[in-house]
Amino acid sequence: MAVPSSRWVSGILWPEPVVINSGPLNGPPSDAIVLFNGTDVSQWENGETWTVQDGYASPRSGDIRTKTVLDDCQWHIEWATPEQVEGSGQDRGNSGVFFGSKYDVQVLDSFENKTYFDGQARSLYKTKPPLVNACRKPGAWQTYDVIYTAPKFNEHGQLVKLSDITAIHNGVLIQNHTELLGDTDYENPPTFHPHEATPIRLQFHGNPVRFRSIWLRQLSESQPRRPEWNRGLVDFRSTRSQSPSAPTHLRSVSSPQSLSTAGPSTTINGTPIGQGMDHRTVTSLDA
Repeated sequence: MAVPSSRWVSGILWPEPVVINSGPLNGPPSDAIVLFNGTDVSQWENGETWTVQDGYASPRSGDIRTKTVLDDCQWHIEWATPEQVEGSGQDRGNSGVFFGSKYDVQVLDSFENKTYFDGQARSLYKTKPPLVNACRKPGAWQTYDVIYTAPKFNEHGQLVKLSDITAIHNGVLIQNHTELLGDTDYENPPTFHPHEATPIRLQFHGNPVRFRSIWLRQLSESQPRRPEWNRGLVDFRSTRSQSPSAPTHLRSVSSPQSLSTAGPSTTINGTPIGQGMDHRTVTSLDA
């Protein structure tokens, strides 16, 4: 006698994921935009102000910005601070990767070098220190892998979608969905200034930091198709009740409940994050 079985079916029709070549270790995958391959900085505005030699680029004067403008992205870069140690604190191997040209993931020689914690290498500058200090010795090559989710603004310049950064330094997670609070400025508190897709900026801070193997991938979410009866069930932001036209083998087994019970400190257009957001679970009952 066959044993009845059941499986849950969302009803969401997902597009098939695109097949890519993941590339060599730390190398660019096939869908990446290569920004520096060790030979030239033609993908950068003001790239002529930097020196290219022996497979790396180093600043002589001025910041450089990608010619590519983008929102959400995956970013890879390798960097090395000077082997000969000079200076201390923020005056030692200082640079930065600025996402949105405004949000600084700090580059610094933080190997046995004291400074304020939210200004260390790997910090989201003046916002949050790294989870750990994984810095290598001066002169050693180091890696940053960053997932950047850009803030979104409406036509009135109001923030409608929050932004965060996840970062891995030398294979170690050091920023875990860290929420951006605004521009990472040295003298002023963080404040958002509306912007669209923007370049990424590499900072010149007066120190001969070296960079190599720079690439990025534009990120975008798959856009699934939902049957009409399904839309109010799978969208956790929806407050609509289950449609009576839904198939009889599906039912909601959890009542709406708030995603946040604590008093949130962040708002979007005056509405606390989590307020009015529901969660519904759909379970298959066919056997």
